[in-house]
Amino acid sequence: MAEEQNDVEAMEVDKATEAKSRKDRPTGSIHFGDTDFDVDEQVGDATWAEVCNACCVHSGQEWAMIALGIFLVCFFLYFFLLGLDLLGNGAKVMCGCTAGELFGDDTNPIAGLMVGILATVLLQSSSTTTSIVVSLVGSAVSVRQGIYMIMGANIGTSVTNTIVAMGQMGDGDQLERAFAGATVHDMFNFLSVAILLPVEVITGYLYWLTKAMVKNVNLEDGDSWDGPIKKMVDPLTDKIIISNSKIIKSVALGEATCDVGGGFYPMNCTEDTYLGCGKAFGLISCSKTSGDCPAFFQGDASAKDDKVSGGVVFFIAIVILFVCLAGLVTVLQKLLLGMSTRVVYKATDINGYLAIAIGAGLTMIVQSSSITTSALTPLVGMGALRLEQMLPLTLGANIGTTLTAILSALVSASKDSLQVALAHLFFNLTGILIWYPVPFMRHVPLEAARRLGKLTRVWRGFPIVYIAVMFFLIPLLLLGLSSLFDDGSKGFTVLGSFLTILLFLVIIYTVYWCRYKDGQQKCANCMAEREKKRVVIKELPEDMAYLKEHMKRLIEHTGLPEDEDVPAKDESPDTSDAEVDA
Repeated sequence: MAEEQNDVEAMEVDKATEAKSRKDRPTGSIHFGDTDFDVDEQVGDATWAEVCNACCVHSGQEWAMIALGIFLVCFFLYFFLLGLDLLGNGAKVMCGCTAGELFGDDTNPIAGLMVGILATVLLQSSSTTTSIVVSLVGSAVSVRQGIYMIMGANIGTSVTNTIVAMGQMGDGDQLERAFAGATVHDMFNFLSVAILLPVEVITGYLYWLTKAMVKNVNLEDGDSWDGPIKKMVDPLTDKIIISNSKIIKSVALGEATCDVGGGFYPMNCTEDTYLGCGKAFGLISCSKTSGDCPAFFQGDASAKDDKVSGGVVFFIAIVILFVCLAGLVTVLQKLLLGMSTRVVYKATDINGYLAIAIGAGLTMIVQSSSITTSALTPLVGMGALRLEQMLPLTLGANIGTTLTAILSALVSASKDSLQVALAHLFFNLTGILIWYPVPFMRHVPLEAARRLGKLTRVWRGFPIVYIAVMFFLIPLLLLGLSSLFDDGSKGFTVLGSFLTILLFLVIIYTVYWCRYKDGQQKCANCMAEREKKRVVIKELPEDMAYLKEHMKRLIEHTGLPEDEDVPAKDESPDTSDAEVDA
């Protein structure tokens, strides 16, 4: 009887394993790998006993496969982090001179905000931007301008995980979830700036709060601190390329330029080593610790040569990111295949405030909010992490990344620098207090991110347009417009006023067109048409092969003549009529 019972249980397990749809299971539960997988539909709630059973009860062969899967996850994750590090270094080399030129001017709040966004997008690192801003405060940048630039850096940092979400374009469902998971960070930052920027301009809330906090602080020069992840990835990155961050600060201060004779070029290298170049480098530097120079270093390089090298590294980093992203998603899907979503969501269903603390802790360790959010985005895409869980983790990442600016301020031993670093911290804390504790307010960034995710379903090219418009076109437009008012010329001021009024009228008409002239529907139809053309072009070869195969079968079945057997067109009509009569 015991043997029969075991056989029955084994048959039930096999049947559950073979099930590929919730309809095939008596409980109607949803498992990863189902043909009708949907993260928004849940059946009941799992118990912790089910979670422990799913995690810990496995056969020897299953444990071996799990160990292999964990090894592959660590392998792909390491090179994913390497890709992010190379992306940042390549961007700094490629755009460092341009980013440096953005800093240094005493600009208005809008211009300061746009400078922060553009500099972070160009450098691909909010930590780098905030560190530069903090170091420039008191010399090239005022405290108030530094606060506005920090706000912009908060927005610009979210472009990295948005780019990572595009790595899942091959699957419409994954792209929708991943893009929503990435842009929930954007929406929180945009909404926080929309409220706190006017408040700061009118009241100086962050300025006066942080000024009071640093009033009696005594600072001494300290040493910088690198997180453990950076120490793991940097040795390999340093073999490829090392960006010279000093050049960005020098350009911002107006002490040097990237032109020949501007202070950095040409380099006087007797040999390609740290000491051989006299410790003076252009955009690409050598390692101070080992004295070795990276693979892309050229002792006789010009600024243009180094920028080309930075662009090549940037491209290689994008390829590494997408390849590792595909590998991570594939391995994680294999590990989760057949597991109930009830179990996974129970295991990851933690208190939101605890999730904020976890996100902050992880970001403090890796010293980059981009790394934290970019590593979590693929999990949202594959459905292992829900959007409601992604939001508090990204909020925690926003808090964790402020540690970099605080450490930079402690190194510089400047009260003004510490004041800006603390303003960064309290800006994020205030944004969280506004948008997270109250469920209704929390729903705003979540719903906005979901709508953006759904737009990728309408047109796969939407993420590219979103990045181009939100992180390049609008910041450049507003920066150019605001610079007209800072020029000091009455003519430019009048021109700026005219263009501002014109822009305001365009915005009003756009809102009117969208709401009362079916503008939203027209835009949706336009994107749907583009997506339809993309799908048609993609599937055209398969469709042609399908048609040819079926035409061949139809000819064989009906006995119709092949193309070469069709009578010549110059035959007389009488002959053709006779054949028809016959």
